Amino acid sequence: MSRHKSVLKFIIVTTLILFLAYFTLTPASVRYSEGLGGTIVPIFSGGKLKIDNTIDASLKLWNRTDVKTFTEWGAPIIWERIFDRDECDREHKKKHSSVALTVFAVGRYLDAYLENFLLSAELHFMVALPVTYYVFTDAPAKVPKLQLAEGRRLNIIEVQKHSRWQDISMMRMRAIADAINDILHTSSYVFCFDADQLFVGRFGSEALGESVALLHAHFYRYPRDLFTYDRNPNSTAYMKAGAGDFYYHAAVFGGTWQNVLALTESCYRTILEDKSRGVEALWHDESHLNKYLWLHKPSRVLSPEYCWDQSLGHPSDIRVKRLLWAEKQYDRLRDAP
Repeated sequence: MSRHKSVLKFIIVTTLILFLAYFTLTPASVRYSEGLGGTIVPIFSGGKLKIDNTIDASLKLWNRTDVKTFTEWGAPIIWERIFDRDECDREHKKKHSSVALTVFAVGRYLDAYLENFLLSAELHFMVALPVTYYVFTDAPAKVPKLQLAEGRRLNIIEVQKHSRWQDISMMRMRAIADAINDILHTSSYVFCFDADQLFVGRFGSEALGESVALLHAHFYRYPRDLFTYDRNPNSTAYMKAGAGDFYYHAAVFGGTWQNVLALTESCYRTILEDKSRGVEALWHDESHLNKYLWLHKPSRVLSPEYCWDQSLGHPSDIRVKRLLWAEKQYDRLRDAP
């Protein structure tokens, strides 16, 4: 009996030691999380966070052990609990940071989504900083007249209406690049959004960075070989097997005006090159954006909290929802006269 007790005690102590060692000594690259259909994919990477400013130095990456909090090249991935919102706001106020928000509301998207998008942005988007909205639309007279908070302005830019939503999606890159000539006089940072979204929680200064990309809610747990990169070698957006880092969502991207200008001009050039050869990338501007961000790594990555699709349910790692996909009405809105 005594021998059995000794063996049992040894097993318990050894298990406890191994458990503690795993969470204190094991490299992050060997921790795992469940992915699609039970597939096990790594959620942490090796490497070291690149500290470029006071805000990054204050990030508490260890507060979240259930998710990936930085990339292989040292960019932080922003999740709830790893940042101090007051400190982020305070530092950006010291820097006199200001933000331009660009949004496309063309055709029936204006009636269906724009007003609710702007009203929700007034409540949740960069509320501590000056914000200028840039609404791109083919119907300027129909843009709702809203009472904006102090320090917030709205500019309306008329754009041509295309017959296909794919062309609207792709040509917005040219329109944003052109608008930078005005934005650079008003704002230090730019964020670009689709209109069919709704802010429901803080989308604040913690999201600001030199070059900002968003993890796509549908792919952030998937292994890379399931990402829907463009696989057509005839497209400039082509990504060969094994290439890529993450799958980024084109519904939200941003950065300094200089970096957003470089991204949008590059994507517009590659889109035109494809069109000249009769090629269209699989996911249009999103395919080109993913290719660009693979070649030019973002300095800040936003978790899917910053654009969540409620049809995916409520996984435990999404503790806060900041921006939601609006209910899609593609049959009624796309390719409508």
